[in-house]
Amino acid sequence: MKQIKGQPKNLRHLLSGIKYTVHYYQREYMWGRKQIEELIEDLTSEFLDQYESGHDRSEIINYGHYFMGSIVLTESNNEIAIIDGQQRLTSLTLLLIYLYHELSDVDDKGILQNLIYSKQFGKKSFNINVIERNACLNALYTKQNFNPDGQPESVRNLFERFHDIKEVFPDSINQDSLPFFVDWLIEKVDFIEITATTEQDAHKIFVTMNDRGLSLTPTEMLKGFLLSEIKDDSNRNTANTVWKNNVLELKDLGKDEDSDFIKTWLRAQYAESIRETKKGAVNQDFDIIGTTFHKWFRENLSKINLERSSDFEDFILNKFLKYARLYIRLKHYSSHFDKDYEYVFYNANNNFTLQNMVILAAINPEDTPEEENKKIKMVSCFLDQYIINRVVNFKTVDYSAIKNAMFNLSKKIRNLNIDQLTLTLLKEIRELKLQHNLSGILDFYLNGFTKRYMLHIMSRLTYFVEQKSKINSSFVNYIDRSQKNSYDIEHILANDYSLYSTEFNNENEFDIYRNKFGALLILPKDKNRSFQDKPYNEKLQLYYSENLLARSLNDKCYINNPSFLKFITDHNLSFKPYSQFGKSEIENRQKLYKEISELIWNEENISLLAL
Repeated sequence: MKQIKGQPKNLRHLLSGIKYTVHYYQREYMWGRKQIEELIEDLTSEFLDQYESGHDRSEIINYGHYFMGSIVLTESNNEIAIIDGQQRLTSLTLLLIYLYHELSDVDDKGILQNLIYSKQFGKKSFNINVIERNACLNALYTKQNFNPDGQPESVRNLFERFHDIKEVFPDSINQDSLPFFVDWLIEKVDFIEITATTEQDAHKIFVTMNDRGLSLTPTEMLKGFLLSEIKDDSNRNTANTVWKNNVLELKDLGKDEDSDFIKTWLRAQYAESIRETKKGAVNQDFDIIGTTFHKWFRENLSKINLERSSDFEDFILNKFLKYARLYIRLKHYSSHFDKDYEYVFYNANNNFTLQNMVILAAINPEDTPEEENKKIKMVSCFLDQYIINRVVNFKTVDYSAIKNAMFNLSKKIRNLNIDQLTLTLLKEIRELKLQHNLSGILDFYLNGFTKRYMLHIMSRLTYFVEQKSKINSSFVNYIDRSQKNSYDIEHILANDYSLYSTEFNNENEFDIYRNKFGALLILPKDKNRSFQDKPYNEKLQLYYSENLLARSLNDKCYINNPSFLKFITDHNLSFKPYSQFGKSEIENRQKLYKEISELIWNEENISLLAL
C-alpha cells in the first residue's frame, strides 16, 4: 500500500468546487428518516448551545467544532471517488439545498451554491455527481416538480429525505439565526479526509477501519461486556447464542437495527433523564444512550440492577430476548398491516419514529403474552390519537419537537399493569384535549404543513366508512405510493375561480374554501388528473364509481345501500348528497368529517383494547 494522506477538512473545503463520483457498486443512497432526524437534531442542538441572539456573525469563529467522522476517497483518472462517507455527504448536500432556499441574502446563497454545484470544463454539475440522481437534485434545487414514482431506490430516498429535512428542521432557527447556522455548518463541521492513490488501497483502509478490534460497534462492545460478567461457561455460551441469533435477525431488518433496538430499549426501560430544551443544557441518559450506549450501560449498572453473574445471565436470556422479539414484532407491524395491530402501522405511516420506545416502556419483563399484546394495542392507539389531535390543530409531531414529551410519557407508563396503564393513557389524552382536540377539524385545511398528513387522514376516513358499511376496503392500498396508480388528494372544486365567481367574494376566499378538509377526497392518480378540471356537476357522476366517501356526494349512493344507511343511522352521521357544492356544502361536509373522526379517534377505544 502506498502512502496514505489524511487531513482535517471542514464542509466548505470538502465541497467547494470539487467533483466526487460514487462507483456503481456503492451508488445506493440508503439513509432513512430516522438518520435524517438524528443528523438535524445533533447539528442544530450543537449550534444552538453556542448561539446567542446578540452575537455578531464574526463571533462564529469562536464557536465549537462538530466532528462528522472520516471519509475515504481515492483519486484516479482525474476522478475522485467516495469509498466511505457518501451517505453523510449526500445528506449534507440535501441540507445545503434546503438552506439555500431558506436564505434571503444573495451573497449567502452564492456561497452555498458553490458547495452544491459548480462549473468544471465549461459544464455545470452537482459536486456529488451521480448521473441517475441529477434530475431529482436539479428539481429540488430549482423548486420544480419531480415525480419519484418508478425511479431507482436511491433517487426515491433522496426525494423523501429532502422533504424530511423540510419537516424536521427546527423553527427555533429562524431568519435571524439561519445565516449564523449556515456559517457554523460550513466552517465548523469537520471531517478527516483520508485519500488513497488506488481504489484497492482505499478499500483496504475502509476494511481496516471497520474490522479491527478497536472499531467494534457499540453493540459488539456491549455484548462483550455482558458475556464477560457471566461466570458459567455453559450459560455464557447459551447467552452468546441468544444474543447472536437475535442481532442477526435485527440486522436483517436494516443495517443499524441492532443498535437502534438497544438504544430504544435502554431509553424505554432504564433512562431516567433527558437533556433540557434550554441553552447550555448538558446531555443526560436519553442523549448519551443515543451516541455511546455501551459506555452509558457500564456506568449505570445500578439503574439496571446488575450485580451478580446471574443478573447478567437473566439480562440476556430473558430481558434482552423478550424486548428484542417485541421490537422485531413492532418493526413487522410497522411495515405490514395487521388489523389486530393496526395502530402501529398507522403511526409508522405518519413517520412517528418514537413509537417503539413508548410501547417498550409499557411492557413489563414479567408480562404474559396476552398482556404484551394488549399493551401494544393500547399504547399505539393512544399515540395515534395523540398525533391526530395535534396535527388537526397544526401542531407538529416531529422528533425534535416532542422527543422530551414522549420520553416523559415513557417514564410515566414504564412497567405499569393493564389497569394502571389504562388510567394513565386516558389521563394523558384528556389533558392533551384541553389544548388540542378534534374541534380543530372545523378549521382544518390543506397547506404545506398538513400536506404530508392529509393522504393518511383522508385514507383513514375512507377506509373506516367502507369497513363500517360492510365494503371490502384496504387502507394500505390508499396510502401505498409505490404502486403505479397510487391515490392522490382530490379537490372537489376545480382550480378555476371563474366557475365559482358568483359563490365566492374573491379568488382568495375561493382558494381558502377549495383547500378546506371538507372539500377534499382521495382518488386514484389517473382519475384525479382526469377529473380535476371538470365542474362539479360532471365530477359528481364520475365520483359514483369511486370509493364510498366520494360516492356519498351522489344521491344514488343512498339507494339500495342498507349497510351504509345503517351505519349512518347507528351513529347519527350527517351524510347527504349534494347537487351543487359551494360554501355551505363545504362547511357541512367539514362537520361530517369531524363526526367520522370522532368515531375513529375516540378515547374509549383505548379502554376497549384493555378488555
